[in-house]
Amino acid sequence: MYRSRNVVTRSTSTSRGPADEIPRIALFVDGPNMLRKEFMIDLRELKKSVLKYGRVTSAKVFVNQFAPEKLIEAIINEGFQAEMILAEVEAEKNDIDVAMAIGAVEAAIARDIDFVALATRDADYMPVIHMAKAYGKRVIVIGAEPGMSSGLQNAADYVEML
Repeated sequence: MYRSRNVVTRSTSTSRGPADEIPRIALFVDGPNMLRKEFMIDLRELKKSVLKYGRVTSAKVFVNQFAPEKLIEAIINEGFQAEMILAEVEAEKNDIDVAMAIGAVEAAIARDIDFVALATRDADYMPVIHMAKAYGKRVIVIGAEPGMSSGLQNAADYVEML
């Protein structure tokens, strides 16, 4: 295992296909889990943290209908797609987890994606990571402390802490 500032690398594979082909990344952000006042996460910095692995071809932030308008505006202004999920109560996050997991699985089975990047601290995404790797995708997990799942960190190929 190699540790460098905010990066943990567990993969030794450097095969990227043709030398002129830049790896393509699908980035998924668990809004209620990551975009909290106590973390002060900047979406621009979050996206930058994965650009060293390739080109972000799809970037989505999953939120519910209780997300403030200013947050939705910031998501769109940073070039992310805001995925609005209807939840019955404001504290309900499982609906977002399911929608984000489906999006990540779709990316994992797509032939035009090389990396699946998940910005979350939630161990509920472990099956998504295992499935993506089974399809030959490399997985980046972007997280924050406190509350970052050690299982996510150990299952991912690359870990970025914000």
